[in-house]
Amino acid sequence: MTDKCPVDHGRDSGDSCPVGPSARSTWSSLFSTKGLPQLHQSSLSTEREVSSIPRASDASNWVYPSEVQFFAAMARKNHNPQTSDMKTIVPIHNAVNERAWSEVLKWEAGRGGDECGGVRLVNFKGRPNDMSPKARLMTFFGYSAPFDRHDWIVDRCGTKIRYVIDFYTGRATGSSSVSFYLDVRPALDDWDGVKMRLESAFSGLFGPKARESGIASPS
Repeated sequence: MTDKCPVDHGRDSGDSCPVGPSARSTWSSLFSTKGLPQLHQSSLSTEREVSSIPRASDASNWVYPSEVQFFAAMARKNHNPQTSDMKTIVPIHNAVNERAWSEVLKWEAGRGGDECGGVRLVNFKGRPNDMSPKARLMTFFGYSAPFDRHDWIVDRCGTKIRYVIDFYTGRATGSSSVSFYLDVRPALDDWDGVKMRLESAFSGLFGPKARESGIASPS
């Protein structure tokens, strides 16, 4: 079983789970626990959740970090993590990645990946300082900028496809304190990506088919 999760906790992008260094203050403010009693690190769980995301390098799935590992990764980057936040951050981190993968699978449906056992995630990269062209265009029209961005490389029977994922914060609904919205789409690197985006836009003309998906945090 691999010691990795779809959002890299290593040296290159260890603080992009699920936001990068430029968005850490936003993430911290969303889960502020000031005034609440803090837990000891020893109270954090070492259990890890196996994701539904298959790895391209072998037959295993990516594995999410435990509360202890998540806390340690943030501490190494001097982000002053709070142990009481881990009970909230880790489940949302996992849910965000699961949602991102489910959106990738929607794009990949019927495109031949099933012929080799399904598409698999090759690698990923956090790019919090690189605004995507679409996000830049949306901000030009007055929309809020995403607080983070990831690029995921997917293997479809030997063909590599890059997906761009923009992360947005949304308005809380019901008893949720905060919500996240993901805009997942294939990059316009080649004709395949262009074709997929055109087909999605065309289908939207005859029936709404939003690719943005939301995740609400637990109250």
